Amino acid sequence: MQRDSGTMTDGTRRVAAIDCGTNSIRLLVADVEGDKLTDVERRSDVVRLGFGVDRTGVIDPEAMARTLAMCETYAESCRAHRVSGIRFVATSASRDARNAGEFVAGVVRVFGAAGFEVRPEVISGHEEAALSFRGATGALAAAGYAGPYLVVDLGGGSTELVRGTDAVEAAYSMDIGSVRMTERHLASDPPTDEEVAAAVSDVLDALATAEEDVPLSGIRTLVGVAGSITTVTAHALRLPAYDRTAIDLARLSSDAVVAACDDLLHATRAARKALPYMHPGRVDVIGGGALVWREVVLRMAAEGVTDVVTSEHDILDGIALSIAD
Repeated sequence: MQRDSGTMTDGTRRVAAIDCGTNSIRLLVADVEGDKLTDVERRSDVVRLGFGVDRTGVIDPEAMARTLAMCETYAESCRAHRVSGIRFVATSASRDARNAGEFVAGVVRVFGAAGFEVRPEVISGHEEAALSFRGATGALAAAGYAGPYLVVDLGGGSTELVRGTDAVEAAYSMDIGSVRMTERHLASDPPTDEEVAAAVSDVLDALATAEEDVPLSGIRTLVGVAGSITTVTAHALRLPAYDRTAIDLARLSSDAVVAACDDLLHATRAARKALPYMHPGRVDVIGGGALVWREVVLRMAAEGVTDVVTSEHDILDGIALSIAD
């Protein structure tokens, strides 16, 4: 996919994984050797590609322009790092939008100008779940966490539930996420009791449907990934700043997680903005994400899973490993 091989003499390969979701777009440039990843560059930028998609069914032109502008930055990083392969994965917003083809064409054009042949893959919810599971579970066994795992990837437009130990046993993608819940239900600042109740009902209905495909009994370790969950974890830990090292593989009680979710859900946007670990692009939607995560954690607590593990490794890592395959 690039003019230079990007393969090193020791067999390590430098690759780039791009995950374009409803709320943010993220880049991981990593050196891959077998199942081992070494980060070269990892970044996340809020572009809100999925703004309004739940209501209109199309990607907003301004949101598309913002995202393609960030793609230009990512393409330049890939060129500077001399990557040998790029995989660009587009998830919920691009699955649901009628004009997704226009976005795909824009990405092809941007990366082509940088010398790469890249075509975004608008992947299914099940493939998204499998990639998230692979990325999230790589370090769990080594850290002493036992399977079966339930990996929860909470995005802006969808939330994936993935069960498995060494491989995916069952997966389901729910059309609920931080942006969707905010746009559908949480209009007030802070949300009213009526808005919260409507959102909870929406999440519980989605969970009940998901359970038809993903059994929740017998889970040993509940694992949360992606920005809403890592932000909730930072809040529970009361970090002085966002710290990936402190968040990765952090283990918290369900009660602590639920309390942190409630704090963020019922806080004003001004109070959220003042938190030292809050990304500016999450201020208005973190309440929706916290609500979804709270309901999942409570449901698993009813199954006897009273601890929660957060992983900073997620679908990006899974995408990078899939390139090396």
